[in-house]
Amino acid sequence: MLKVACIVDDDVSAFELAVAGEVFGYDRTDRGVPRHDFRVVTQTPGPVRVAGGLGLPMMVEHGLDFADEADLLILTPYAQCEYDGECSLAVSRVLQRAVDRGARVLALCSGAFVAAKAGILDGRRATTHWRHIDGLAAQFPHIALERDALWVDDGPVTTSAGTAAAIDASLHVVRQLHGAQAAAVIARSMVVPPLRDGGQSQFAVGPVAEQRAETLAPLIDWMVAHLDEEHTVASLARRANLSERTFARRFREELGTTPAAWLTSQRVQRAQALLEATDLGLDVVAQQAGFGTAALLRHHFTRQLRVSPSAYRRRFAVPETAAAAQPSALQPGGM
Repeated sequence: MLKVACIVDDDVSAFELAVAGEVFGYDRTDRGVPRHDFRVVTQTPGPVRVAGGLGLPMMVEHGLDFADEADLLILTPYAQCEYDGECSLAVSRVLQRAVDRGARVLALCSGAFVAAKAGILDGRRATTHWRHIDGLAAQFPHIALERDALWVDDGPVTTSAGTAAAIDASLHVVRQLHGAQAAAVIARSMVVPPLRDGGQSQFAVGPVAEQRAETLAPLIDWMVAHLDEEHTVASLARRANLSERTFARRFREELGTTPAAWLTSQRVQRAQALLEATDLGLDVVAQQAGFGTAALLRHHFTRQLRVSPSAYRRRFAVPETAAAAQPSALQPGGM
């Protein structure tokens, strides 16, 4: 069994702690998922406060000795290590030793501050919750922060954006450790999509983008349903009954990007879903996703996700039984 240590301290975030336990601590060996030796650890074993207004103390039995043996160390957000808070020197040293010996580290949400203060993010790409990313950037200018990513994987360290993105990053690590089948089984049991790629934006992607759209919401719904058609600013402005200049300005205000960039992102997501859940050829995937040709699909797909469509399919294709349980993945906004 792989050893997984989830490091906590006072005012630990209940959600990210629960995600770590659900993904890595729950026994799914009856469904073919390898079991982990999962333990919650802290510097001084004993009661730890749980944040979020729950008023619940949690008894932590294990110290950092187990973290020094772990194959994966998970950093949950906890208040005293955010912004100007002090992180335990003992935790920092455990993390440094972990990276040196080839273990993996998964920092969830503002758990990135713990990793950053240990120095294991220096010179690496990373992300965190959009509310905290300016503070992280100000304190640690040597980290290459990706502000819109759901999660970022750089070497032995994976970091995630806020809250629900902890699920996405955790499933990504499962795929890396045990393969797409194991991740699909866990995702199915958690009733979440098997994959939202880290390159997706924290804001203008799928359902989030549709919620941000205000006056343009009906047009956004129509665009998602017609990704396989050709669109221009002029044609979209006419459909929205706006001048081209007003339409372009309002689109950026409401969705945070240009119509062309938004369409490309949505089309890449549609291609991801098709590559994961079908065996359609690249030409057909390109047509259904709105790229027209396989060459154009390869260009945009590789540019956004840093992997070719064929390599992506080999790595993340979901078995037919798992795909059948995820019908929303092929619907507009389902990613």
